[in-house]
Amino acid sequence: MGERHSTLSKLENVREAADENEVLSPTVLKRPKEFKALMGNSSSEKGMGGSADRDALLAQVENDKRISLIRAWSAGEKTKADNKAQRKMSSILSWENTKMATIEAEIKKNEERLEKKKADSEEKAKNKIAMIHKEAEERRAMVESKHGEELLRAEEAVAKYHSTGHTPKKGAGCFSSFSP
Repeated sequence: MGERHSTLSKLENVREAADENEVLSPTVLKRPKEFKALMGNSSSEKGMGGSADRDALLAQVENDKRISLIRAWSAGEKTKADNKAQRKMSSILSWENTKMATIEAEIKKNEERLEKKKADSEEKAKNKIAMIHKEAEERRAMVESKHGEELLRAEEAVAKYHSTGHTPKKGAGCFSSFSP
């Protein structure tokens, strides 16, 4: 009777563990006849047939326990693999971000260099424009000065010819035949 009691308590513990954790195979829960046979009164157990059933049930419980341990180990291995893959993915993401930041900094540096070069070119062009404008103003001033000098000479010549009463020797080519 003591052996029966320990077997029943083991089966109850297995059943409680299965109810709490649901880790064991569902085959343990699908065998109500075998549990009833073990948990029933001693009159249903007569002779060697009860012992064989009990041994088969214990073998099944051991098998289910082994399967449960394998499943737990498998879940642990999958978790380890997932964590390892996640670490590698994180490492790759970090590497990618670092490389992208380096390239973006290089692009920004190149853009700044090009902007500076553009600004320098624009400044040189503006300086050239200013020099051209200055030279054009100087040339205009020279032309206006010469023009003023020529007008002054012409007025002096006119005044001289008026005062002396002589006509200019050089006249307009087409009007030279019409002298007064």
